[in-house]
Amino acid sequence: MLKFKIGDTVKITLGKDKGRAGKIEKIIPKKESALVPGINIYKKHLKGQQGQKGGIYEIPRPLSFSKIALICPKCNKVTRVGISLVDQQKRRVCKKCGKEIDK
Repeated sequence: MLKFKIGDTVKITLGKDKGRAGKIEKIIPKKESALVPGINIYKKHLKGQQGQKGGIYEIPRPLSFSKIALICPKCNKVTRVGISLVDQQKRRVCKKCGKEIDK
């Protein structure tokens, strides 16, 4: 079970965007990384091809799970994620307030 899901609000803890927050748009489980729009932006130079215009485009790159921290929707604090068993199902739990993150 992953500790982050699509739609979670996260805060960046390392890198050039440290301190900024955003919502997860895509998760890449094999690389253990998440894509947050507007954060970790890099420029890519593209040559014009059939119907596509060339130029310099800004694209967001995925961030490693180790560089982001979840913001709890209940207590609005940056927290770590714990996992507890409820009726034989794993649930994500906030380590600060102890409440379930998603229901």
